[in-house]
Amino acid sequence: MKLHLKEHGFRTKLDFGQLEISGDEEFGFRPYQLMVASIASCSGSVFRKILQKQRIDIQDMQINAEIERNKAEANRIEKIVLTFIIKGSRLDADKLYKNLHVARKNCSMVRSVEDSIEIVEKIEIIELSR
Repeated sequence: MKLHLKEHGFRTKLDFGQLEISGDEEFGFRPYQLMVASIASCSGSVFRKILQKQRIDIQDMQINAEIERNKAEANRIEKIVLTFIIKGSRLDADKLYKNLHVARKNCSMVRSVEDSIEIVEKIEIIELSR
């Protein structure tokens, strides 16, 4: 990956397209946003694949990320709480948590930061009528 300096940050071209990165939201994605999005989406993608392999049918999944930052330490990300909101019929919370635990072990982004950022995962189930 090559990053090129621009007036208010950096730009990189990736296979999917161009990515603008800046400390100012008016000019691009902020680095901490990209980090949190990477952690959440990696975890969600691995979790989804595991659910598919287990033949657990879900209608939808949303991930909410709450971030705690430490202003005294260069606004360092200290903690990320990922809440997986899962919609479906007859979902078993215990099975979902077990699969989320497996997903955590197989998500490269979570594994990359787990010794420096506390990652907490929660599940909310929205039961859909059949």
